[in-house]
Amino acid sequence: MFRTALRNVLAHKARLLMTVLAVMLGVAFVSGTLVFTNTVSDAYTRSSEKSFDRFDVQLRPTGTGDAAGTGRVLDRKLLDRAGKLPGAASATGTVTGFAALAGKDGEMVGNGWTTAGADHPGAGAPPMSKGRAPAAAGEIALDARTAERTGYGVGDTVRLSVSGPVLTQKVTGVFTTDDGNVAAGGTLTLFDTATAQKLFAKPGHYSRIDLATAPGTTPEQLREQAAKGLPYGVEAVTAAELAAQQAAWNASNFTTLSQVLLACAGIALFVGVFLIVNTFTMLVAQRTKELALLRAVGATRRQVTRSVLVEAFLVGLVASAAGLAFGVGAGAGVRALLSASGSTLPEGPLAVGSTAVLASLAIGVGVTLLAAWLPARHAAKIPPVAAMGSVHTPATGRSLAVRNTVGAVLAAAGGGLVIAATAVRSGNLMLGAGAALLLTGVFVLTPLLSRPVIAAAGPLLRRFGVCGHLAGQNAVRNPRRTAATASALTIGLALVAGLTVIGASADKATRELAASDYLRGDYIVGMANAGPLAPDTERKVRELDEVAASSPRRVTTARVDGVDQQVTGFRAGEIGELVGLDFAEGSFGTGGASAVVDKETAEASGWRVGDILPVTWPDGARGELRLTGVYESTFDDGVKTDLSAMEPHLDRVFDTEVFVKTSGGPSEEVKRTLEKALGDSPAIRISDKQDLVDNITGTVGVVLNILYGMLALAVVVAVLGVVNTLAMSVHERAQEIGLLRAIGLDRSGVRRMVRLESVVISLFGGVLGVGLGVFFGWAVGELVAAMEINTWQLVVPWGRLALFLAAAALVGVIAALWPARRAAKLDVLTAIKAE
Repeated sequence: MFRTALRNVLAHKARLLMTVLAVMLGVAFVSGTLVFTNTVSDAYTRSSEKSFDRFDVQLRPTGTGDAAGTGRVLDRKLLDRAGKLPGAASATGTVTGFAALAGKDGEMVGNGWTTAGADHPGAGAPPMSKGRAPAAAGEIALDARTAERTGYGVGDTVRLSVSGPVLTQKVTGVFTTDDGNVAAGGTLTLFDTATAQKLFAKPGHYSRIDLATAPGTTPEQLREQAAKGLPYGVEAVTAAELAAQQAAWNASNFTTLSQVLLACAGIALFVGVFLIVNTFTMLVAQRTKELALLRAVGATRRQVTRSVLVEAFLVGLVASAAGLAFGVGAGAGVRALLSASGSTLPEGPLAVGSTAVLASLAIGVGVTLLAAWLPARHAAKIPPVAAMGSVHTPATGRSLAVRNTVGAVLAAAGGGLVIAATAVRSGNLMLGAGAALLLTGVFVLTPLLSRPVIAAAGPLLRRFGVCGHLAGQNAVRNPRRTAATASALTIGLALVAGLTVIGASADKATRELAASDYLRGDYIVGMANAGPLAPDTERKVRELDEVAASSPRRVTTARVDGVDQQVTGFRAGEIGELVGLDFAEGSFGTGGASAVVDKETAEASGWRVGDILPVTWPDGARGELRLTGVYESTFDDGVKTDLSAMEPHLDRVFDTEVFVKTSGGPSEEVKRTLEKALGDSPAIRISDKQDLVDNITGTVGVVLNILYGMLALAVVVAVLGVVNTLAMSVHERAQEIGLLRAIGLDRSGVRRMVRLESVVISLFGGVLGVGLGVFFGWAVGELVAAMEINTWQLVVPWGRLALFLAAAALVGVIAALWPARRAAKLDVLTAIKAE
């Protein structure tokens, strides 16, 4: 039986080619994604380990590596105490922060990655490859990668900004570093310690304290020693933990991409299942006599089943091996392409791990075996007496009735779950389960749906005469095969249509939000890296004659009523002119020790207007806040209070944003005045409502375009499925086509008939896909509206959906080119003699 299976694979290798291609494409995506992700992750891990090899334990603000993250810095007293720990050989204070270096074109260098500035502590500092270390104000040193990218060298004058006006600095040295953030594309600028403390902290204060272990002490032991006497808001972390965190953070920028690629590969493989099922179903049908004769000469059902599954295993193995090889090459190619396009990636060898190899082979072979299992079972049930029967045994009425009943139940249950999920605030899992059930139910019902939907195209097909009439009959002759072929397109277009509806709705919701009462001000001033602004930014803005009202937005973490909460500070007396909160109850209080909170947090915590909330601030001081209002949830939830309540408890006052309202409204002249007042800093972004809308909608558009490109793989596999189905259908109908030619149908008529059949099947799948996509887009929108955005409303882009249907028809035309040509070239006499 194994020899029989091998012979059948070799005999039908041309017909199995489409299946091999489908599986190969899916496996190539999986293996290429895993290889690329592993390579980048390993390179970042090695680079990060080198970044932290100069110390063993670090003291830093709790939960963040950035001192500005909690508003707390470390002082000289803590540095001296840490240096006296029994397990510490040395203690070095370091100051770090955001430093935006302007290139020769005036734009910020390293935008999108960590753009850092730090002091040059002397001991343990990175070595200078050129020049000397900075020793006074106005002097800096640049990392070698940044110097090479920008063309700056020792003696050059550069412009940079540290969350404030532009500073003019002289480059005194260039240093080499293994810092993982620099390897990821960021920049590192060094100052002398006094200047760094002035820019990033306060005199005598540090962003972190690095400890080296004494002989006989492990990093874990030193961490335990240091942790015992730490003040509130400071934690001890080992260098190994820091390296892992930095590597994970840097690699996470590619993790999202890898997840998207894997999801699209999964979709392509799922679509390929229908192609594989179709292929083996038709091969089994064509070999009915052969299989029946095997049964007649003694082959058992298990042997026949195993024979078909062995064929599937061999096909899957070949396809997986080819996909793995192609994927490894693609992974290396993507890395080279990103490096060539300007994305700085750390150096390292190509990582082809056992996980990528085993996962690729297991997925490819597993999907093929799973898809071939039903055809294998069908092959085993062929009785020996069928050796002289028809190769196209129609399904019994009972089997179709059972199938339709099961499909109706699944579709109804799935649709019900999807609708129910839209009424639940956290209905993500319910929505996903409902969508899976609904898709499964529709797939099961597709043979039943094919007849009425394709019949609706009858008037259009009749315009093509006999060819159109025959094409319509051929499309519904085998509803199960038609359904399996169309389902591949249904999946792809359902996802594309759903994403399009969600994108159009998000675009409108964003514009409605910008036009709503929430953003009452004219401008929002913020940093390019979303970090803290200079402490005097709001004062400089407020002093302008054009500014009618302004308020900074300051964020810190405090323990409110026993739970860590994000607390946001505004100028309560003016925030009403800048931001419109939809209060469900109460309002902003006039006193400093008052607060408002979003409705969801209030309900979860059991808070009511008038409650007194105990607070522990970042400096450890305890206080109370009186709850004066509860507002409807927005994208900026949490506890909000007056600036005067939090400022006394922050070691360093900083603003994340400044809201501005001008007396004459937004204009280019006013915006230029704001930019000039803030020193024309490349690190500061001044955005009006339209800028915010364009930023959000532009991001949504980029994401959609990437997803469209990824989902194109599923469409390619669907095209292969249509080609495969039509080619094998032409083979089955060779005698019929020969008879049509014999009674007068010319070659162009045969080609037209096959093309019309392909277009009808493709449009059937397109109609189902677009309908499901609109439904899923509506459901996701309702869920999003219930969770976050109250301006969300369904937008159905009819024009783009019509283009998708036109694309489905084009897919049908392209897929039919080879089968139609093959059908037209059949020899009439040979075809008529076919059994």
